[in-house]
Amino acid sequence: MLDLDAEVLHEYFREVIGWAGSLVPEQPRIVDLGAGTGTGTIALARHLPGARLTAVDVDVEMLGRLHHRAVESGLGDRVRTVQADLDGDWPEIGPADLVWASASMHHLADPARTLTQVYATLRPGGAFMITELDGFPRFLTDTDGAALEERCHAELARMRQEGGLHMGEDWGARLKAAGFELEGERRFDIVVRPPMPENAVRYAQITLERTRDRLADRLTADELAALDTYVATLPNRDDLTISATRDVWIGRRPA
Repeated sequence: MLDLDAEVLHEYFREVIGWAGSLVPEQPRIVDLGAGTGTGTIALARHLPGARLTAVDVDVEMLGRLHHRAVESGLGDRVRTVQADLDGDWPEIGPADLVWASASMHHLADPARTLTQVYATLRPGGAFMITELDGFPRFLTDTDGAALEERCHAELARMRQEGGLHMGEDWGARLKAAGFELEGERRFDIVVRPPMPENAVRYAQITLERTRDRLADRLTADELAALDTYVATLPNRDDLTISATRDVWIGRRPA
């Protein structure tokens, strides 16, 4: 899912990676918090050939996949992996010129504590780049499909609220409260229309399948059946679009 997100929304992703690259010196040290399978880690390593990166995640299996990808890409000597629970005590991962957190901050139990730890990890003058999403992308444009997606998104939002996820946070305000200088803030409203990028249909199918699985006990039988039908018929549709929102904040530790 994460890999497809970067592939299908490649124009947004390329712009954000370029923005991150503009924040650092020529041979930076970068920490990727909640690195997952390494989409951001690998992209940053490719964009910044002088960079050394530390990818941090709690999931050993995903870190193993990340390491394999780095070695396959010829980046194994510049990328190291660290298994750690970001809600616990952090291992030594700094000092860093850039800390990158892509769609990971909303999962943390105590964001204020994490921001304090990031501040301590950065060198004076270092930057913290947070990218966040407001939910899954939307794909369906016909009246019934759009209504069904709206229903699903509303229910998913309730689930995230019940689960205590920090979606919709004002990370700019939180950065300033933690002592950072707010250097940049931008919302990306992404719309991809036909012709679709390669793997766009697979991206839509996986997203809707995950939506169905998460809401299996919250939707009616008719709604679940309708989602199944959309997943099965997506390859034959010519009205598929991708709509997504991403928000980016940059905090700088004062020099």
